[in-house]
Amino acid sequence: MDRSAIILADASKGKFDEDIGLLKVANKPLLNHMVDAVKGVVGEVLVVTASKEQSDLYAKVVSSSNVKFIINSDEPQGSLAAALTGFEAAQGDYSLVLPYNAPFISKEVVSLLFELSAGKSAVVPRWTSSEIEPLHAVYHTGLALEAAKKALEAGEVDVSGIVGCLRGVRYVSTLVIEQLDPDFRTFFRVFTPIELKKAAVMTKPRKHA
Repeated sequence: MDRSAIILADASKGKFDEDIGLLKVANKPLLNHMVDAVKGVVGEVLVVTASKEQSDLYAKVVSSSNVKFIINSDEPQGSLAAALTGFEAAQGDYSLVLPYNAPFISKEVVSLLFELSAGKSAVVPRWTSSEIEPLHAVYHTGLALEAAKKALEAGEVDVSGIVGCLRGVRYVSTLVIEQLDPDFRTFFRVFTPIELKKAAVMTKPRKHA
């Protein structure tokens, strides 16, 4: 399969006492939710961590054979540098870049982004406000690798810097994504204890009138 998934793990614990990727939602670590979301859609999953210690912790909870852990410790920190590390290791022609704290990624949305990627340098969700979601996007691996290097040299630190250095980007309106993911759960991320509690509520079956 010519598709890779690159999951970027932040070294910061935010407002938690433990690594965010290990926080549990529905009795499953956030990182496992991410891995399960792309299972069957990509041929490999690369988790970019900030240290060997973080990689070792993750390896204890993720048992899937197609998951590889890559350490970004020798590079500058930040999502852009982590993405560059992922692109360097990715075997797929196209790579899906994801954060490590979005437990409700839609397989349908991910599949759509890959389907729209043929002949494009990237497929990036875009809100009606023109804000983009570069951490929920599919990139042509080779082109994104060069764009990431260029963006880093220009002083960029966020993945959005890659998009600015690419030509031939296809933007997908969230109006389209809404047809597959009505509540935009794909973009929900856990940063705080309140959001972790909200995630727990979101896993419960909805009550129908």
